[in-house]
Parts: sequence; structure tokens; C-alpha cells
Amino acid sequence: MEPLTLTKHQARKIILNAAGLARHAQFGTGIEAVYRLIDHLGFVQLDTNYVVERAHHHALVARVPDYELPWLRELVEDGRIFEYFTSDGGYIPMKDFRFSLPVKEAFAANRKGVTPAETRLMKQVLDRVEREGPLMVGDFENDRVEASSGWWDWRPAKVALERLYLDGKLTITRTPAFHKVYDVPMNSVPPETDLTAPTPEEYARFVIRRTLGALGIAYVKDLAWRARYVKGNLVKKELEKMVAAGEVRTVQVEGLKSAPLYMLPNQPVDIELAGDAFILSPFDVVNAFRHRLKDFFDFDYQIECFVPAPKRKYGYFSLPVLVGDTFIARMDAKADRKQKVLIVHNLHFEDVELNEAMTAKLIITLKAYVQFNKCLDIVFKKSNREDYLEELSKAF
Repeated sequence: MEPLTLTKHQARKIILNAAGLARHAQFGTGIEAVYRLIDHLGFVQLDTNYVVERAHHHALVARVPDYELPWLRELVEDGRIFEYFTSDGGYIPMKDFRFSLPVKEAFAANRKGVTPAETRLMKQVLDRVEREGPLMVGDFENDRVEASSGWWDWRPAKVALERLYLDGKLTITRTPAFHKVYDVPMNSVPPETDLTAPTPEEYARFVIRRTLGALGIAYVKDLAWRARYVKGNLVKKELEKMVAAGEVRTVQVEGLKSAPLYMLPNQPVDIELAGDAFILSPFDVVNAFRHRLKDFFDFDYQIECFVPAPKRKYGYFSLPVLVGDTFIARMDAKADRKQKVLIVHNLHFEDVELNEAMTAKLIITLKAYVQFNKCLDIVFKKSNREDYLEELSKAF
């Protein structure tokens, strides 16, 4: 099959449609829309940063406008989704549970330096959860021998719990306050769930289909990333076979000299965008790969909470702002939950001209974002475009 040639504009629309950003409520509304979205994407990344509402909730409300925070926990409690790792930690449809097994095996096989004492502790911790039911780290005595030396310096019981979780011996649910609760799989995985381990070929093909479904168009390195914990995975080899069999299509994008690109053959190509505005999490599927934003959207974006303060250009936690198929700005924001004010430290606009319709849609989305963060007002501190900021400020 000959490569499909696309304009960059077409490629952008395919990517945004695959990500659920062609229009507001692309998957509908209500809790069922949340499930449909997670089922479509195959994975919604979780993050603990609480400067604004956490990334997983942020990704969902961007696409399901009436989203309510408890819905995610309800879907977990109902056994329809579960928390685990693909490339990162996040929420996965329960029907994909068997494809988490190779990742669990990889975590157990690749772990180094576990002492006999640590092995005994893991067994003791597992035995206790099996006997007593769901437990939190606070239910275990503080078994730290020395004072903590940093954020990731966990005490032994916490390390044991996390290792058991990564190995698949324990599962995780969350309290409303986002604290982890550890339990045995039989209490959270529905009995009808398929627990058959996939072959390496099956796993690779699953990763390819799932990732292309969520990204729309992707490089091989994007596909392999979702399987990064499974060393020696067959993603590249199976991709070649799938291309030869017509199960994956190669793509060329005009004006883009790059490595080969791939998409599913049934991926819609003629897509109309509603031109809606979206404020996105840094951990949104669209923003997962910096090179994709550069190549397809001409948007050079980097989350700067991991950048030393003196080297930050836009702010600690700048949020990409998308209108239609164009990233128009990045907004460094913080929710002051005590004062119920969303503080925008910096609203930096890209080199684009906003028309009245774009500004109006941005205002609607800003108001919804303020409400989503349980704030009553918004304060703008700085912008590189005072004219745009003045128009936005009038709306509040």
C-alpha cells in the first residue's frame, strides 16, 4: 500500500480527533462519556501535582464538560477501569487488564538488589493485606530506621507495598483525598476478567493499535514508548508485519522531513474541527511528546516544573491553550483554593492573531476552567499581549 500523503493541516485534525479534541463533548456527557473516552484512549495519565486540579481530572473535564471528580473513582469501584502503568501511571479500561501482565512481569524480572530482609517484608505485608483487607501505608508502623533524606526516601513498608503493586500482587484504589489504598486483585478485578497472559506478539500488536488509536498519527518511537517497561518488546518487528499486511498504513506529511509515520487504515481523514478552545494539562495525551508538538503544530512546549527556576521562560506549570488546530498560548496558573481565586501568573500568547470568535471561545473555556478548579474569580498577573489580556479581563 502506497503511503498516504497529508497536508500538515490534515494531520493536525487527525491527531486532535483521535485525542478527543475535535469539539467539546466529542464523546458525549455524563459518566458514560468518561468511560467511552478512557476506553478510546486506552490510557489517561495520572499525576499528583496539585497546583491546579490534577492531570487525570483535567484531561477528562477538557473533553467531558460536565465531568465530576467522583466519577473516576466510581468507575474504578465498579471494576470498569483500573490504575496501573503503560508508559506511565494512569487509568486503563478493565477489558485491557491482561495486557498489563507483561508490564508486571517486567517490573518483577528487572528489579535488582532485593535483599532477603526485603523479600520477607514483602511477604509479611502481602499476608497482612490478604488477612485484613484494604490497607493504606499509614496502617503500617513507621519502620524507618533513619530519618528521611528526601521526597522519594520511602520507608520500608511503603517500598514493599509499591513493589507488590508493580508486580501485580496488589492493586491500588484512591480515597477522595487521593491517598492510595492497597488491596489484593481478587477484591477489585471482576471475576469475568480475562487473565490470560498475551504472547509477546499479541502484546506488541495491542500496543500499536491502542497507541495509534489515541495518537492518530505516530512515529515508531511514540509506539514503543507505551511499551517501554517491557524490555525486548516486539513493537518495531510487529509494526513491520502489520504494515506489510495492510493492518497499519504509512503516512507522509507535506513539508515534514522526518522518520516514517504510521496510522490505522480505518482512521478518519476528512475531519471537521469545531474550532473550540481547550485548556490542556501538561500531561495530556496531545502533549505527551515534545517532538510531536514541534513537528505537527509548530509549538515548542516544555513543562517547566522540572526546569530550575532561573531557567524557566513561561512559568512553573504552564498549561497549553488550544483553539481549533492552533496552540495560541500557554497559561501559568495556580488555584488559590483558600481564596477561591485562579491566579494566572503569566498568559503568554504565541505569534498568532486572535479574531473575535477565537477570543469568545477562549473566554467561555476560561470561565469553565475557573469553575472546574472550584474558584470564583480569576486574576491575571502578566501577559506579553496587553491588548488580548484587556479583552479577557473585561469578561470577568
